[in-house]
Amino acid sequence: MNSYQGTLTSKLPKTGTSIFAVMSKMAVENNAINLSQGFPDFPVSEQLINLVHKYMKSGHNQYAPMPGVLALREAIAEKTEYLYSAQYNPDTEITVTAGATQALFSAIISLIRENDEVIVFEPAYDSYVPAIKLAGGMPISVQLSPPYYKIDWNNVKKLINPRTKMIIINTPHNPTGTILTAEDLINLERITKNTDIIILSDEVYEHIIFDRYEHQSVCRYPKLAERSIVTCSFGKTFHATGWKTGYCVAPENIMKEFRKVHQFTVFASNTPVQYAIAEFLKDKENYKNLGNFYQEKRDFFLENIKNSRFKPITSSGTYFQLLDYSAISEEDEMIFAEKLCKEFGVASVPVSSFYSTSVNNKTLRFCFAKSEETLKKAAEVLCKI
Repeated sequence: MNSYQGTLTSKLPKTGTSIFAVMSKMAVENNAINLSQGFPDFPVSEQLINLVHKYMKSGHNQYAPMPGVLALREAIAEKTEYLYSAQYNPDTEITVTAGATQALFSAIISLIRENDEVIVFEPAYDSYVPAIKLAGGMPISVQLSPPYYKIDWNNVKKLINPRTKMIIINTPHNPTGTILTAEDLINLERITKNTDIIILSDEVYEHIIFDRYEHQSVCRYPKLAERSIVTCSFGKTFHATGWKTGYCVAPENIMKEFRKVHQFTVFASNTPVQYAIAEFLKDKENYKNLGNFYQEKRDFFLENIKNSRFKPITSSGTYFQLLDYSAISEEDEMIFAEKLCKEFGVASVPVSSFYSTSVNNKTLRFCFAKSEETLKKAAEVLCKI
Protein backbone atom coordinates (compact mmCIF):
# COMPACT_ATOMS: atom_id res chain seq x y z
CA MET A 1 0.00 0.00 0.00
CA ASN A 2 1.27 3.49 -0.85
CA SER A 3 2.13 5.74 2.08
CA TYR A 4 0.01 8.75 2.97
CA GLN A 5 1.60 11.79 1.33
CA GLY A 6 0.15 14.48 3.59
CA THR A 7 1.71 15.96 6.69
CA LEU A 8 1.28 13.98 9.90
CA THR A 9 2.10 15.57 13.23
CA SER A 10 2.36 12.97 15.94
CA LYS A 11 0.47 13.66 19.17
CA LEU A 12 2.99 11.40 20.95
CA PRO A 13 6.25 12.04 19.07
CA LYS A 14 8.51 10.47 21.72
CA THR A 15 6.33 7.43 22.37
CA GLY A 16 7.25 4.11 20.80
CA THR A 17 5.96 0.58 21.24
CA SER A 18 5.30 -0.44 24.84
CA ILE A 19 8.33 -2.03 26.53
CA PHE A 20 6.14 -5.01 27.43
CA ALA A 21 5.39 -5.70 23.77
CA VAL A 22 9.05 -5.17 22.83
CA MET A 23 10.39 -7.62 25.40
CA SER A 24 7.68 -10.23 24.80
CA LYS A 25 8.41 -10.12 21.07
CA MET A 26 12.11 -10.50 21.82
CA ALA A 27 11.34 -13.46 24.08
CA VAL A 28 9.43 -15.21 21.26
CA GLU A 29 12.14 -14.49 18.68
CA ASN A 30 14.84 -15.90 20.97
CA ASN A 31 12.78 -18.74 22.47
CA ALA A 32 13.43 -17.21 25.88
CA ILE A 33 11.59 -17.79 29.15
CA ASN A 34 9.25 -14.79 29.32
CA LEU A 35 9.33 -13.15 32.76
CA SER A 36 8.85 -9.72 31.19
CA GLN A 37 5.17 -9.08 30.50
CA GLY A 38 2.90 -9.41 33.53
CA PHE A 39 0.65 -12.31 32.71
CA PRO A 40 0.24 -15.74 34.38
CA ASP A 41 1.18 -18.90 32.50
CA PHE A 42 -1.13 -21.13 34.54
CA PRO A 43 -4.86 -21.86 34.05
CA VAL A 44 -7.82 -19.67 34.97
CA SER A 45 -10.24 -21.22 37.49
CA GLU A 46 -12.24 -23.96 35.80
CA GLN A 47 -15.28 -22.83 37.78
CA LEU A 48 -14.98 -19.30 36.40
CA ILE A 49 -14.56 -20.55 32.84
CA ASN A 50 -17.65 -22.71 33.26
CA LEU A 51 -19.58 -19.69 34.51
CA VAL A 52 -18.60 -17.69 31.42
CA HIS A 53 -19.76 -20.59 29.26
CA LYS A 54 -23.01 -20.80 31.22
CA TYR A 55 -23.83 -17.16 30.59
CA MET A 56 -22.83 -17.40 26.93
CA LYS A 57 -25.14 -20.41 26.48
CA SER A 58 -27.97 -18.67 28.30
CA GLY A 59 -27.92 -15.82 25.79
CA HIS A 60 -25.96 -13.04 27.53
CA ASN A 61 -23.98 -12.15 24.42
CA GLN A 62 -25.17 -8.67 23.47
CA TYR A 63 -24.14 -5.24 24.75
CA ALA A 64 -24.05 -4.81 28.48
CA PRO A 65 -25.40 -1.56 29.95
CA MET A 66 -22.86 1.25 29.52
CA PRO A 67 -21.89 1.33 33.25
CA GLY A 68 -21.71 -2.46 33.38
CA VAL A 69 -24.00 -5.34 34.31
CA LEU A 70 -25.93 -4.33 37.45
CA ALA A 71 -25.28 -7.66 39.18
CA LEU A 72 -21.53 -7.07 38.87
CA ARG A 73 -21.72 -3.46 40.03
CA GLU A 74 -23.68 -4.64 43.07
CA ALA A 75 -21.07 -7.33 43.74
CA ILE A 76 -18.30 -4.71 43.48
CA ALA A 77 -20.13 -2.46 45.94
CA GLU A 78 -20.46 -5.36 48.38
CA LYS A 79 -16.79 -6.32 47.98
CA THR A 80 -15.58 -2.74 48.46
CA GLU A 81 -17.63 -2.29 51.62
CA TYR A 82 -16.51 -5.66 52.97
CA LEU A 83 -12.81 -4.89 52.39
CA TYR A 84 -12.60 -1.16 53.05
CA SER A 85 -15.81 -0.18 54.90
CA ALA A 86 -16.57 2.20 52.02
CA GLN A 87 -20.00 2.50 50.44
CA TYR A 88 -20.41 3.19 46.71
CA ASN A 89 -23.74 3.40 44.89
CA PRO A 90 -23.82 0.72 42.12
CA ASP A 91 -26.03 2.96 39.95
CA THR A 92 -23.99 6.14 40.02
CA GLU A 93 -20.53 5.45 41.49
CA ILE A 94 -19.28 2.19 39.93
CA THR A 95 -18.40 1.53 36.28
CA VAL A 96 -17.16 -1.71 34.73
CA THR A 97 -14.41 -1.13 32.17
CA ALA A 98 -12.54 -2.97 29.42
CA GLY A 99 -9.56 -3.50 31.70
CA ALA A 100 -7.92 -1.15 34.16
CA THR A 101 -5.77 0.57 31.50
CA GLN A 102 -8.93 1.76 29.77
CA ALA A 103 -10.23 2.98 33.14
CA LEU A 104 -7.01 4.91 33.73
CA PHE A 105 -7.09 6.43 30.24
CA SER A 106 -10.75 7.43 30.45
CA ALA A 107 -10.24 8.93 33.91
CA ILE A 108 -7.35 11.09 32.74
CA ILE A 109 -9.03 12.18 29.50
CA SER A 110 -12.27 13.06 31.29
CA LEU A 111 -10.71 15.04 34.14
CA ILE A 112 -7.57 16.70 32.73
CA ARG A 113 -7.72 19.85 30.62
CA GLU A 114 -5.16 21.83 28.64
CA ASN A 115 -2.15 22.79 30.81
CA ASP A 116 -3.43 21.03 33.93
CA GLU A 117 -0.53 19.55 35.90
CA VAL A 118 -0.55 15.91 37.00
CA ILE A 119 1.95 14.61 39.54
CA VAL A 120 3.31 11.18 38.59
CA PHE A 121 5.68 9.09 40.70
CA GLU A 122 8.40 7.37 38.69
CA PRO A 123 9.08 4.59 37.96
CA ALA A 124 5.49 4.61 36.69
CA TYR A 125 3.25 2.29 34.70
CA ASP A 126 3.74 3.35 31.11
CA SER A 127 0.16 4.38 30.26
CA TYR A 128 -0.05 7.35 32.64
CA VAL A 129 2.12 9.93 30.89
CA PRO A 130 0.88 9.35 27.30
CA ALA A 131 -2.73 9.73 28.49
CA ILE A 132 -1.87 12.98 30.30
CA LYS A 133 -0.23 14.34 27.16
CA LEU A 134 -3.15 13.33 24.95
CA ALA A 135 -5.44 15.22 27.33
CA GLY A 136 -3.27 18.32 26.92
CA GLY A 137 -1.99 18.08 30.48
CA MET A 138 1.53 18.39 31.81
CA PRO A 139 3.04 15.42 33.67
CA ILE A 140 5.12 16.51 36.66
CA SER A 141 7.47 13.64 37.44
CA VAL A 142 8.70 12.82 40.93
CA GLN A 143 11.55 10.33 40.81
CA LEU A 144 11.72 7.61 43.44
CA SER A 145 15.01 5.86 44.11
CA PRO A 146 15.96 2.28 44.95
CA PRO A 147 15.97 0.30 47.07
CA TYR A 148 12.96 1.66 49.00
CA TYR A 149 11.21 3.92 46.44
CA LYS A 150 9.69 5.99 49.25
CA ILE A 151 7.68 9.17 48.57
CA ASP A 152 8.89 12.36 50.26
CA TRP A 153 5.54 14.07 50.77
CA ASN A 154 7.11 17.36 51.85
CA ASN A 155 8.78 17.57 48.44
CA VAL A 156 5.49 16.70 46.76
CA LYS A 157 3.77 19.50 48.65
CA LYS A 158 6.28 21.98 47.19
CA LEU A 159 5.19 20.99 43.68
CA ILE A 160 1.54 21.75 44.29
CA ASN A 161 0.28 24.98 42.74
CA PRO A 162 -3.03 26.28 41.31
CA ARG A 163 -2.45 24.28 38.08
CA THR A 164 -2.13 20.95 39.92
CA LYS A 165 -5.25 18.99 38.99
CA MET A 166 -4.37 15.37 39.77
CA ILE A 167 -1.98 13.13 41.67
CA ILE A 168 -1.62 9.53 40.44
CA ILE A 169 -0.72 6.87 42.98
CA ASN A 170 -0.22 3.15 42.49
CA THR A 171 -0.25 0.64 45.34
CA PRO A 172 0.89 -2.12 45.31
CA HIS A 173 3.30 -0.54 42.87
CA ASN A 174 4.21 -1.67 39.39
CA PRO A 175 7.12 -2.06 38.71
CA THR A 176 8.78 -1.95 42.15
CA GLY A 177 6.49 -4.11 44.30
CA THR A 178 6.47 -1.47 47.05
CA ILE A 179 3.29 -0.50 48.92
CA LEU A 180 1.94 2.71 50.38
CA THR A 181 1.44 2.75 54.15
CA ALA A 182 -1.27 4.32 56.26
CA GLU A 183 1.18 7.14 56.96
CA ASP A 184 1.52 7.74 53.21
CA LEU A 185 -2.24 8.03 52.76
CA ILE A 186 -2.53 10.37 55.76
CA ASN A 187 0.18 12.57 54.26
CA LEU A 188 -1.58 12.55 50.90
CA GLU A 189 -4.79 13.60 52.61
CA ARG A 190 -2.94 16.37 54.43
CA ILE A 191 -1.32 17.93 51.35
CA THR A 192 -4.51 17.81 49.23
CA LYS A 193 -6.77 19.27 51.92
CA ASN A 194 -8.45 22.52 50.81
CA THR A 195 -7.41 21.96 47.18
CA ASP A 196 -9.28 20.87 44.03
CA ILE A 197 -6.83 18.05 43.39
CA ILE A 198 -8.25 14.70 42.27
CA ILE A 199 -6.51 11.46 43.24
CA LEU A 200 -6.31 8.74 40.60
CA SER A 201 -5.49 5.59 42.55
CA ASP A 202 -4.31 2.60 40.54
CA GLU A 203 -5.05 -0.41 42.76
CA VAL A 204 -5.04 -3.25 40.26
CA TYR A 205 -2.89 -5.42 42.55
CA GLU A 206 -5.04 -4.76 45.63
CA HIS A 207 -5.30 -8.47 46.49
CA ILE A 208 -1.66 -9.34 45.78
CA ILE A 209 0.05 -8.15 48.93
CA PHE A 210 2.52 -10.05 51.10
CA ASP A 211 4.00 -10.57 54.56
CA ARG A 212 0.72 -9.85 56.38
CA TYR A 213 0.60 -6.25 55.20
CA GLU A 214 -2.83 -4.76 54.63
CA HIS A 215 -3.71 -2.96 51.43
CA GLN A 216 -4.15 0.77 52.04
CA SER A 217 -6.83 1.70 49.54
CA VAL A 218 -7.86 5.35 49.35
CA CYS A 219 -11.36 3.96 49.89
CA ARG A 220 -10.41 3.50 53.56
CA TYR A 221 -9.93 7.25 54.00
CA PRO A 222 -13.22 9.18 53.60
CA LYS A 223 -11.59 12.57 53.02
CA LEU A 224 -9.43 11.06 50.28
CA ALA A 225 -12.21 8.91 48.84
CA GLU A 226 -14.40 11.95 48.22
CA ARG A 227 -11.79 13.31 45.78
CA SER A 228 -10.58 9.98 44.33
CA ILE A 229 -11.24 7.65 41.46
CA VAL A 230 -9.97 4.11 42.06
CA THR A 231 -9.18 1.62 39.29
CA CYS A 232 -9.09 -2.17 39.79
CA SER A 233 -8.58 -5.26 37.65
CA PHE A 234 -10.38 -8.59 37.53
CA GLY A 235 -7.80 -9.73 34.99
CA LYS A 236 -5.05 -9.45 37.61
CA THR A 237 -7.20 -10.89 40.39
CA PHE A 238 -8.48 -13.95 38.52
CA HIS A 239 -5.41 -14.72 36.31
CA ALA A 240 -7.36 -13.74 33.18
CA THR A 241 -5.55 -10.70 31.78
CA GLY A 242 -6.80 -11.48 28.27
CA TRP A 243 -10.41 -10.92 29.31
CA LYS A 244 -9.65 -7.20 29.78
CA THR A 245 -12.25 -6.62 32.49
CA GLY A 246 -11.76 -4.07 35.25
CA TYR A 247 -13.71 -1.38 37.04
CA CYS A 248 -13.50 1.92 38.80
CA VAL A 249 -15.26 3.52 41.75
CA ALA A 250 -15.63 7.23 42.47
CA PRO A 251 -18.07 9.75 43.97
CA GLU A 252 -21.02 10.49 41.70
CA ASN A 253 -19.81 13.89 40.48
CA ILE A 254 -16.46 12.42 39.36
CA MET A 255 -18.03 9.26 37.93
CA LYS A 256 -20.49 11.33 35.90
CA GLU A 257 -17.57 12.93 34.03
CA PHE A 258 -15.79 9.58 33.69
CA ARG A 259 -18.81 7.97 32.03
CA LYS A 260 -19.05 10.76 29.46
CA VAL A 261 -15.70 9.55 28.06
CA HIS A 262 -16.16 5.86 28.82
CA GLN A 263 -19.29 5.64 26.65
CA PHE A 264 -17.36 6.87 23.60
CA THR A 265 -14.22 4.77 24.09
CA VAL A 266 -15.65 1.26 24.64
CA PHE A 267 -19.28 1.89 25.64
CA ALA A 268 -19.39 -1.43 27.52
CA SER A 269 -17.18 -4.42 28.21
CA ASN A 270 -17.61 -8.18 27.76
CA THR A 271 -21.12 -9.19 28.83
CA PRO A 272 -20.88 -12.92 29.70
CA VAL A 273 -17.62 -12.33 31.58
CA GLN A 274 -19.32 -9.68 33.69
CA TYR A 275 -22.16 -12.02 34.67
CA ALA A 276 -19.67 -14.80 35.43
CA ILE A 277 -17.50 -12.61 37.66
CA ALA A 278 -20.57 -11.32 39.50
CA GLU A 279 -21.44 -14.88 40.48
CA PHE A 280 -17.81 -15.82 41.19
CA LEU A 281 -17.45 -12.90 43.63
CA LYS A 282 -20.16 -14.37 45.86
CA ASP A 283 -17.48 -16.63 47.32
CA LYS A 284 -14.96 -14.33 49.04
CA GLU A 285 -12.40 -17.14 49.10
CA ASN A 286 -11.95 -16.58 45.36
CA TYR A 287 -9.95 -13.43 46.10
CA LYS A 288 -9.11 -13.43 49.82
CA ASN A 289 -6.16 -15.83 49.60
CA LEU A 290 -4.56 -14.39 46.49
CA GLY A 291 -1.74 -12.75 48.46
CA ASN A 292 -0.70 -16.07 50.00
CA PHE A 293 -0.86 -17.75 46.60
CA TYR A 294 1.55 -15.26 45.03
CA GLN A 295 3.76 -14.95 48.10
CA GLU A 296 4.54 -18.64 47.72
CA LYS A 297 5.58 -17.98 44.13
CA ARG A 298 7.71 -14.97 45.14
CA ASP A 299 9.42 -17.00 47.86
CA PHE A 300 9.95 -19.97 45.51
CA PHE A 301 11.61 -17.69 42.94
CA LEU A 302 13.81 -16.00 45.56
CA GLU A 303 14.84 -19.33 47.08
CA ASN A 304 15.89 -20.61 43.67
CA ILE A 305 18.01 -17.56 42.82
CA LYS A 306 19.62 -17.15 46.25
CA ASN A 307 22.95 -18.45 44.91
CA SER A 308 22.93 -16.06 41.93
CA ARG A 309 24.78 -12.74 41.70
CA PHE A 310 21.49 -10.87 41.38
CA LYS A 311 20.42 -8.92 44.47
CA PRO A 312 16.65 -8.93 45.20
CA ILE A 313 14.88 -5.70 46.16
CA THR A 314 12.00 -6.34 48.55
CA SER A 315 8.65 -6.95 46.86
CA SER A 316 5.70 -6.42 49.20
CA GLY A 317 3.01 -6.76 46.55
CA THR A 318 2.17 -7.28 42.82
CA TYR A 319 3.63 -10.28 41.02
CA PHE A 320 6.90 -8.59 40.16
CA GLN A 321 10.36 -8.91 41.66
CA LEU A 322 13.15 -6.40 41.06
CA LEU A 323 16.69 -7.72 40.80
CA ASP A 324 19.81 -5.55 41.03
CA TYR A 325 22.51 -6.78 38.63
CA SER A 326 25.25 -4.30 39.65
CA ALA A 327 27.47 -7.16 40.85
CA ILE A 328 27.38 -8.60 37.34
CA SER A 329 27.57 -5.67 34.93
CA GLU A 330 27.82 -1.90 34.65
CA GLU A 331 25.88 -1.94 31.38
CA ASP A 332 22.79 0.14 30.71
CA GLU A 333 19.57 -1.59 31.77
CA MET A 334 18.15 -2.00 28.26
CA ILE A 335 21.43 -3.35 26.92
CA PHE A 336 21.72 -5.83 29.78
CA ALA A 337 18.06 -6.88 29.43
CA GLU A 338 18.61 -7.55 25.71
CA LYS A 339 21.74 -9.58 26.47
CA LEU A 340 19.91 -11.55 29.16
CA CYS A 341 17.17 -12.41 26.67
CA LYS A 342 19.23 -13.06 23.55
CA GLU A 343 22.31 -14.73 25.07
CA PHE A 344 20.92 -16.42 28.17
CA GLY A 345 17.25 -16.97 27.32
CA VAL A 346 15.38 -15.09 30.06
CA ALA A 347 13.26 -12.03 29.25
CA SER A 348 12.79 -9.25 31.81
CA VAL A 349 11.94 -5.55 31.72
CA PRO A 350 14.45 -2.76 32.44
CA VAL A 351 13.10 -0.55 35.21
CA SER A 352 14.58 2.47 33.40
CA SER A 353 11.74 2.13 30.86
CA PHE A 354 9.33 3.28 33.59
CA TYR A 355 11.05 6.68 33.86
CA SER A 356 10.61 9.69 31.58
CA THR A 357 14.31 10.60 31.85
CA SER A 358 17.42 8.50 31.45
CA VAL A 359 18.33 6.48 34.54
CA ASN A 360 20.48 3.43 35.12
CA ASN A 361 19.97 1.86 38.52
CA LYS A 362 21.06 -1.54 37.12
CA THR A 363 17.69 -3.02 38.00
CA LEU A 364 15.42 -5.37 36.05
CA ARG A 365 11.80 -6.41 36.69
CA PHE A 366 10.86 -10.09 36.61
CA CYS A 367 7.30 -11.45 36.66
CA PHE A 368 6.83 -14.44 38.97
CA ALA A 369 3.17 -15.11 38.05
CA LYS A 370 4.39 -18.33 36.48
CA SER A 371 4.34 -22.04 37.18
CA GLU A 372 7.04 -23.42 39.45
CA GLU A 373 8.50 -25.24 36.44
CA THR A 374 8.89 -21.96 34.55
CA LEU A 375 10.36 -20.16 37.56
CA LYS A 376 12.80 -22.96 38.27
CA LYS A 377 14.06 -23.01 34.69
CA ALA A 378 14.55 -19.24 34.74
CA ALA A 379 16.30 -19.39 38.12
CA GLU A 380 18.72 -22.03 36.86
CA VAL A 381 19.75 -19.70 34.05
CA LEU A 382 20.09 -16.68 36.34
CA CYS A 383 22.30 -18.64 38.75
CA LYS A 384 24.75 -19.42 35.93
CA ILE A 385 25.38 -15.76 35.03
